[in-house]
Amino acid sequence: MERIDHLEHLDKHLVDELAQVARETIREELREQTRKQRRTAMLYAASGALALYAGAALALAVGLALGIGLPDWAAALITAAILGVLAYVLRGAARPHPRPADHGHPAHHGAHDGGADAAQPPPVVPPAGAATGLGAPYPPMPATPPDEAPRPGGIDPEAPHHRA
Repeated sequence: MERIDHLEHLDKHLVDELAQVARETIREELREQTRKQRRTAMLYAASGALALYAGAALALAVGLALGIGLPDWAAALITAAILGVLAYVLRGAARPHPRPADHGHPAHHGAHDGGADAAQPPPVVPPAGAATGLGAPYPPMPATPPDEAPRPGGIDPEAPHHRA
């Protein structure tokens, strides 16, 4: 019986040593990965800071060039307007464009063939300020093509399935 107790003690000791070696190995790997990621992040940050200064220098050059033929305040105002328009365009490019609401129509799921989508009338939108009885305007209603009857539940079983 003592021999079994002794083996149990050795097994526990071996498991503890293996767990410690595994922890040290994982810790070292994480340290190495973190070091690489930290270096990459610092390079990105430096790149962004230099790009900011380059943009400021470009804006200054545009303002000074406009200042040759215009008063200084007008050149600064035009430069600010140009920068504002650029910021608006970049923000629009960064935003995901919402896809039209697909209410079970197969033409919305696949390649655009110009067939069913081109023949569909625009969605019905009530006049601005139309009340629902609760003080809020009606939401826009989806247009149903005249040749296609609405399906119960608005689900088309033939349409490809996509996960959000």
